[in-house]
Amino acid sequence: MGDRANVVVVRENGAHELYRSGWAVGIDLDLLDGPTAVLAMLPDLRQDGWWLDDTVAQGGILLDLGRQVLLFFAWEGPSTELRHRAAVFELIRAAWPGWTVRWLFDGQAELREYVGLDPECVRSRDAGPCAAPFLAPDDEELAGPDPGGVVITVGAGRCHVASDAFDHPVREGAALLDRLADAPGHGSCRLHVNAGIHLDPERRRLGWWSLSSVPRAYRVPDVWPGWTVEFWQDEWERHVRAADRFSPAAFDAGEEGRTAVLAEAGERRARHRACGRWGSASVVGR
Repeated sequence: MGDRANVVVVRENGAHELYRSGWAVGIDLDLLDGPTAVLAMLPDLRQDGWWLDDTVAQGGILLDLGRQVLLFFAWEGPSTELRHRAAVFELIRAAWPGWTVRWLFDGQAELREYVGLDPECVRSRDAGPCAAPFLAPDDEELAGPDPGGVVITVGAGRCHVASDAFDHPVREGAALLDRLADAPGHGSCRLHVNAGIHLDPERRRLGWWSLSSVPRAYRVPDVWPGWTVEFWQDEWERHVRAADRFSPAAFDAGEEGRTAVLAEAGERRARHRACGRWGSASVVGR
């Protein structure tokens, strides 16, 4: 499998060990079994001291055994879905009693910072972000209950949706405004997207959020000079309050959400058993 993640274990003496998994998509589901189960998986993971960069790492976990801190992030999985994110965090916290559980919005860089390493070593050296195409209301990419996508509202009168298979559009900076001029209009958005931006060009203010990690998430103000930038992290409700044109369809984040997440976790365990391991060198390549 080609979806890769780093797994970092900080031992009680402060020393850290670096592992690599080939099961990054859905790695959040592996956390539902608690710390003992995750530690038992380590012998099947590849350990070579190689840090994935922030364009390759599709997920990551850090367990600090001494401080009882769990850090994680993912590009895909129920923790990145609007309908299921709250249920995932509830179930993980229940499985890790006494632990501090925190999501990393800047992914790999924050893993390295935690263990005292230079975060810049995992930064992509590409020229710039990959611009996400805008999607028409009838685009097949937006079908299904969890289509993803990035909703972009402008002032009080415009709504657009971009693909989430590329960089978060907020990383484009003010150049995004020019691209929006020709973007298909949506009127309003009730989709269960997993990221968003609200732009107020008159006051030169923007707020943005994401349910997945975004490289350089805390440096977005640098590419919007002269603008006031608010990072709402995963608080999509703030976008709803800021823009009448974004109002996701109602969903049950309680029992129904937990049931769906647990069912998906059961399917993942079955795949692990079928492979005989969690993600070993045989399924992980550079």
